[in-house]
Amino acid sequence: MSLTRRLVLTVVALVATASLLVAAAATLLMRSSLTDRLDAQLAQAMDRASSEARGNPLGPGGGPSGPSGRGDVVCGERPRPPLGQAAGSLTAVYTSDCASGVQITSSGSLRGLSTTALQRLGGGDADETPRTIDLPGLGSVRVAATTTPDGTVVVQGLPTDDVDQTLTQLLWWEVLLTVAGAAVAAAVGAALVRRQLRPLRDVAATAHEVSALPLDSGEVGRTARVPDALTDPATEVGQVGEALNRLLGHVEGALDARHESEQQVRQFLADASHELRTPLATIRGYAELGRRTGTDQLAKVEEEAQRMSTLVDDMLLLARLDAGRPLEREPVDVSRLVAEAVADAQVVDRERRWRLALPDVAVEVPGDAMRLHQAVTNLLRNATRHTPPGTEVTARVDVDAATVRVEVHDDGPGLSPDLLPVVFERFTRGDSSRTRASGGAGLGTSLVRAIAEAHDGRVEVESRPGSTTFRITLPRS
Repeated sequence: MSLTRRLVLTVVALVATASLLVAAAATLLMRSSLTDRLDAQLAQAMDRASSEARGNPLGPGGGPSGPSGRGDVVCGERPRPPLGQAAGSLTAVYTSDCASGVQITSSGSLRGLSTTALQRLGGGDADETPRTIDLPGLGSVRVAATTTPDGTVVVQGLPTDDVDQTLTQLLWWEVLLTVAGAAVAAAVGAALVRRQLRPLRDVAATAHEVSALPLDSGEVGRTARVPDALTDPATEVGQVGEALNRLLGHVEGALDARHESEQQVRQFLADASHELRTPLATIRGYAELGRRTGTDQLAKVEEEAQRMSTLVDDMLLLARLDAGRPLEREPVDVSRLVAEAVADAQVVDRERRWRLALPDVAVEVPGDAMRLHQAVTNLLRNATRHTPPGTEVTARVDVDAATVRVEVHDDGPGLSPDLLPVVFERFTRGDSSRTRASGGAGLGTSLVRAIAEAHDGRVEVESRPGSTTFRITLPRS
């Protein structure tokens, strides 16, 4: 069952329930009011009957007496009801040895009561408390009794037909109005619910539109969004729309990351194949040259094999770091590590001016000393390869309460603007060609980033003409 139908049925059920409760309360109040009014009329009839009974005894053996001039009631005679009684009222008289009764018809004549009716009328207590009984041929009657001084019991009764008819009409009207109210509530509720749920249908339409997009491959880009008018967090529909937009954004980010990862894998395989093909071709060429000329070319073969081995080692280290392989965790003296890396770089490259700025005390971080040394060495080697002779290269260590920062700064020409965003990507090289004038295969800076992230740190670069700074930030704990 749809949400619209459930809401409409709920509204109809609530309206019907409320209408029935109101109808029941109104019926009970009306019945109580009508019964009280009938009891008041019955009390007046009893007063008249009691007055006449005191002025004109109704027991057997009496003679005509009293202001009314009515004779005594004897067995077999019909008693005369008190003066002023309404049509439909009845009077029954019970003495020690006889009982008789009459009812005033609608035409004003008297009609005698049956023996069964008299038995039921005389079966109750002789008090003035009104009660309702059913009499054969007469229906429901409200009756009360009184006892005269000579022991005669007089019972007065009024029919409840008017009360019953009024309540019956009231019930029919209540049922009719309840049904009409439920029908109106259903029609108006359906219209209002459809109108209120229209934003939800718009949200569902957005979800259906996104579900129809090809998301299994390729670049997804930006998908459809729920309009801002339907993302008000103060409403339930707005919360759904806002959640759907966040979900779509999350899915887009994941799909874009997947696409970027696929592109990186493809580019990685292409670059790795290219980088490995060159030393393999060199080894093959020198081996063939040596076979034809009979000369020893093993030195060149060894050099290319060493170069290929270094490339494979770097690729293997990147793969292990990507897989989350744990590194060693031991205290590493960063000041000493940077000093040793600068000393090694100064021995290898004497064409550049090397500077070292260290804090006065030793600075330690938990980590893998070998990998951290490799990261610093790669940054120093990167400065050697991409700056002209005479460039000043400064290695600096700064420390605060939470982090340690290792910076390698040079005053060379800097990075090109198009290279800056991808400088830490794999196989990114300073020259667009595949020549080896600049040295490495383009894995140095990507290894620096992987090593820094494996130590819960990060690496950043700032570059402009005349100033380039690579910064590794590591946590102290």
